[in-house]
Amino acid sequence: MTARIELPAPLTEAEIASVRREYRAASLLPKRAYHDPAIFDWERAHVVRKDWVLVGREEDAPQPGTYTLVELDGESLIVVRGQDRELRAFFNVCRHRGTAVAEEACGKVVRFQCPYHAWIYDLEGHLVRAKHTEDLEDFSFERFGLATVRLETWQGFVFVNLDREAEPLADQLGDLVDHWSRFDFRSLRSAKRVEYDVAANWKFVAENYSECYHCPGVHPQLNKLTPYDLGGDFDPHGGWQGGWMELVDAAETMSLDGGHGSKAGRPSMAGITELDERRIYYYVLWPTTFLSIHPDYLLVHRLVPQGPDRTLIVCDWLFEAETIATPGFDPSDAVAFWDLTNRQDWHVCELQQRGTRSSSWVAGRYTDAEASVHAFDQMVVDRYSGASSWSQRVVRERYDVPPPKPGASDEGGDGVATGGPAPGARTGARTKAAATR
Repeated sequence: MTARIELPAPLTEAEIASVRREYRAASLLPKRAYHDPAIFDWERAHVVRKDWVLVGREEDAPQPGTYTLVELDGESLIVVRGQDRELRAFFNVCRHRGTAVAEEACGKVVRFQCPYHAWIYDLEGHLVRAKHTEDLEDFSFERFGLATVRLETWQGFVFVNLDREAEPLADQLGDLVDHWSRFDFRSLRSAKRVEYDVAANWKFVAENYSECYHCPGVHPQLNKLTPYDLGGDFDPHGGWQGGWMELVDAAETMSLDGGHGSKAGRPSMAGITELDERRIYYYVLWPTTFLSIHPDYLLVHRLVPQGPDRTLIVCDWLFEAETIATPGFDPSDAVAFWDLTNRQDWHVCELQQRGTRSSSWVAGRYTDAEASVHAFDQMVVDRYSGASSWSQRVVRERYDVPPPKPGASDEGGDGVATGGPAPGARTGARTKAAATR
């Protein structure tokens, strides 16, 4: 992560230092981080426009000439598969007088033709026809192609970055690439998409996703299948954090079927191990993506911040393409379970947004069950401060054992288990939250 502060940090040094303390002594982000329009504008300029943001799947543009329009912070972008089968992204803006080149949300074309004055661009973004430009001075087709946007892919996901100087995607993902090396999710396809308009700050939504302290009261159906105190966290090195929860013996996946959690005959995804069959994995990919690995499907949440008090959330249920093609395939059990769980979460996030507007509320404290919330907030203040690397974060290797005391051994001291992480995961309980600047 490279330093890129161009405007003053949105929080004071004291506020940032308060979050960076070891989590037993740390305070939550201050109220204005969730309510101040100026801080939201700072996040748009320095996070949404400077970090890699997941915007879709490679399957959205599978063949040469297929394209989809995506929006990032008000920018309309074309993601298109070229004749060379490469995926590229361009600003959806004609270089003549700024007209949107593509009108339909998706489609298949042999070229892009501006609907205004008929300037024509090929699938690689080159300008190939522009009438009445023959006598122009200092003009060439080579210089007036569609403006490009950086695009990279990983595990079938499409990421874009509006910052031409940004580090490669792999640098932002860090060791998550190795951590996920046993999976190949490129063949997954979306079986269902649901969009939610949530009246809450995007960071409240991410903090909510990062812990299950709230699960017994808010999610009785979920807590019945994966008890909130059975699981653990991974030790992230990069712009991500993650953990796992254990399925009860009678459960095979997360679904609404009377608590049995049956996979309804669906096979496990490729790369799922015997250990994975008994776990649900939860990952936050900085800045705005959640990935939840189940034995038989991958749940994806994409947050699209709309304002300091509003977030659009796009949720996709991904299954193996072969599973979807099976006669009688029906994902409704998984969709119903997470649609219910999502709405329970959005309700309490909206209540939190409402309550924290009060003049009586000041930044609270993290409990022993919220080290992962603290870990997410550390990523936030890393960005706010322009740190040159990601902070080391406190993690709980097991939720059902006491957390280590400050200064305890990093190798499982004070009852922290060291066994049982997913293959490729780092181990060792982090007891210090020291940021490298």
